[in-house]
Amino acid sequence: MDGENCSSLTEFRLVGITNNPEMKVTVFTLFLVVYLIILVANLGMIFLIRMDSQFQTPMYFFLSHLSFCDLSYSTAVGPKMLVDLLAKDKTIFFYGCALQFFIFCIFTDSECLLLAVMAFDRYKAISNPLLYIVNMSSRVCSMFVVGIYLVGIVDALIHTTLTFCLCFCGSNEVNHFFCDVPPLLLLSCSDKQVNELVIFTVFGFIELSTLSGVLVSYCYITLSVLKIRSARGKFKAFSTCTSHLTAVTMFQGTMLFMYFRPSSAYSLDQDKMISLFYTLIIPMLNPLVYSLRNKDVKEALAKLKKTNAVLNSYTHKK
Repeated sequence: MDGENCSSLTEFRLVGITNNPEMKVTVFTLFLVVYLIILVANLGMIFLIRMDSQFQTPMYFFLSHLSFCDLSYSTAVGPKMLVDLLAKDKTIFFYGCALQFFIFCIFTDSECLLLAVMAFDRYKAISNPLLYIVNMSSRVCSMFVVGIYLVGIVDALIHTTLTFCLCFCGSNEVNHFFCDVPPLLLLSCSDKQVNELVIFTVFGFIELSTLSGVLVSYCYITLSVLKIRSARGKFKAFSTCTSHLTAVTMFQGTMLFMYFRPSSAYSLDQDKMISLFYTLIIPMLNPLVYSLRNKDVKEALAKLKKTNAVLNSYTHKK
């Protein structure tokens, strides 16, 4: 392709979730509520973990970063999607599209890796609780998190550079509600074999290695739990893993279906529905799953509510 055609496209037009005028307001209201829950729940989780001394443990340190990842990639996608539902002009500038995908890719990759590290953390806590704080010191936890974000940034740079250096010389209409690689590749008139190979190889490696890490960690967790003599002790050990297993099943299961299904089963419309689940529904559910199934979080929320009630009562008296 000649350079003129390659450089002529300066913006994309996002098709969005629906073009049905009767559904737009309903869908907008629904996902506005979802996004507000994401903001409140994840920011609340981060604030609670950072401010309450009982949460200064490796498990909650990683959980605060899980909430940060959920908040970041849902914010990269959600506000633009909500605006497009009611706006006539659904365009996004070329570099804005690249930035949206870059941020989205960093934090989805980081979440994959973080879930694997959280499984390893649970293994260390259950297999040798007396040495848990030593093995998972603040330095070790910080190194894990720095490594996770570095891998996310490098992977995002690779995919963003390869995708947005392609020639887009035809239609600028992206059949999606955000800038994701598969619908963008359909618009390119360049050879996309390298892009497709890199997506399959790099993302496949991250997805399968993190999933393998989770499975191996839980195999060792199971062996450790079986050594516990009391039924109550076994139940308590397993109960600390249920929230994490739920988060892994939702996120990794969706990703596996999204990127490793047969090409004959691929559909952009189906793709949008699946993307809605992991870009907005999962970030809403994760903090709820961890707070509803976690005694410490529920107690901290109750304590915070009680403190607020006392302060309000004192303010009214004054």
